[in-house]
Amino acid sequence: MADGELAPDPREAHDPAGFIERLQALKDWSGLTYRELSSRAEAVGDVLPRSTVGNMLARTTVPREELLTAFVRACGAGPEALENWLTVRKELAVRGYYAGAAAAAGGVGEGAGGAGVPDGSARPGADAGTGAGADAGADAGGSGSGGSSGFGRSGAGREAAAAGDAGSLAPAADGRGTDAGTPAPGPRRTRWRVLVPVVAVLALVIAALSVVAFVRGDDTDHVRQRAARVTAPAAGSVDVRAVHSGLCLNERRGQRSGQVYQVPCAGAVVPRYSLVPLSGGLWRLHSDHPDYGPGCSGIPVEAVEQDGAPLMDQECGKRGPREAFRIEPFPDPAQGYRIRSAHSELCLEVRDASAEPWTDVVQRACDDDTGAGQLFSFDRR
Repeated sequence: MADGELAPDPREAHDPAGFIERLQALKDWSGLTYRELSSRAEAVGDVLPRSTVGNMLARTTVPREELLTAFVRACGAGPEALENWLTVRKELAVRGYYAGAAAAAGGVGEGAGGAGVPDGSARPGADAGTGAGADAGADAGGSGSGGSSGFGRSGAGREAAAAGDAGSLAPAADGRGTDAGTPAPGPRRTRWRVLVPVVAVLALVIAALSVVAFVRGDDTDHVRQRAARVTAPAAGSVDVRAVHSGLCLNERRGQRSGQVYQVPCAGAVVPRYSLVPLSGGLWRLHSDHPDYGPGCSGIPVEAVEQDGAPLMDQECGKRGPREAFRIEPFPDPAQGYRIRSAHSELCLEVRDASAEPWTDVVQRACDDDTGAGQLFSFDRR
């Protein structure tokens, strides 16, 4: 926050969208990242996950009271400011419109009591009642007119008619119809009705057995072949797999540092990665963390030129060009791709080319001979 700059005033917002804009302005005023806000909230006993803050600022409805309280406190606003935020939030949650500032100036009149609410403001009770009544009326009207006009025949009517038709050909005591040489039609229809579901069930069983046979017999080879293949970089969601180990890049859940390791690909979901193309043939590796929200992979600012500096996921934009990478084949694309920092010209490497899970990923001098531990595949999700 700039010295002497006043915090945004929530009373300047008169609808939920404006309230969210003021919340975003409050975050900008604080100068804190999502991770820093989460840490500050945790330090005073509040719960404020990074992803929750991102979702709150992307919505068009007011947040829950406890979430708003934790966020405003973390941003550095005082008790009086917090009270203003809660007052405006309550008004918007109930009415969808805030007129407190105007009312205090004597310019609202009936608006504060409801008559001055602008057209289109939320009125959940009235809308819900009207909608339910209209739907119920339409359902009742449709049912009545359908029954009286005789337009078409309902399912129940068709069954009744079928039962009546069958009754005219009811089987005799010996199980045959009135015509001794003709079977009664009712039982024949029953047999078909039973036979069709049976055939359908058998088809499903056969299909399921085929899938099981495929999974047990061929799936291992399929997975092995997929792991052996190397996939070129392309925009979109990917698993970044180390070719030498077959393990994928990921974080350790619950660890705030954002340090990146290699882990078994089946569990590589913290975070989910995607490649985003930049100008000049460069790439950015975006991360979507279940706890901390969106971010980018990069090298810490203080260690950007350091051999052995860690690869870490942090909030995008905090490290500038240190989040940009050049992805290049080595030397044949079938062998894998190197990820070279556009800032330091060092290459990402699974430390010491280890094949062990939870080995950290660092930047090292590029190995032009073997590329040991520095070759990756970008498997499509």
